[in-house]
Amino acid sequence: MIDPAQLMEKAKTSKKHLALLNFGLLRMIPFNKPHGFKIIEVADNSVKVKIPYKRLNFNHIKGIHACALATASEYSTGLVLLNKLDAKEFRIIMQKMEMSYHYQGKMDVIVSFEITDKWLEDEILKPLETEQAVVVNCEVKSHDTEGNHLTTGNIYWQVKSWKNVKTKV
Repeated sequence: MIDPAQLMEKAKTSKKHLALLNFGLLRMIPFNKPHGFKIIEVADNSVKVKIPYKRLNFNHIKGIHACALATASEYSTGLVLLNKLDAKEFRIIMQKMEMSYHYQGKMDVIVSFEITDKWLEDEILKPLETEQAVVVNCEVKSHDTEGNHLTTGNIYWQVKSWKNVKTKV
């Protein structure tokens, strides 16, 4: 079985492993497959996801659909959090999403999200020492390939230790 965390680590420096990561994620998250999202860059604290300008991502006026932009925003923030937090130790689940749309996308789109180690420590790790769960706002932006700012997303993730997760009433 392939370890996604290990694959993400290797994808930071290897095009082959980046392609394997994209291939695997399209199968692990089949909802995203028709969109054709592609991770184009993975770093320690950031990720860039491309939304291709293709018919399946169009709205009624042949622009990138609002839902494709929102989904890629969720996807990119979740990837960074999973890259930084041990999925065996922490459960992340989206609590809510707020999107602001600034400009109509008429070409490929790049969704970028980045955090710092200080943000991770201050917003998640330290609060979890005394709280059962925390909710963090991940602000993510998308731009078309000409640099036009299309969206700003605020994706709110709940993070908690698996030992605090209750699945039965």
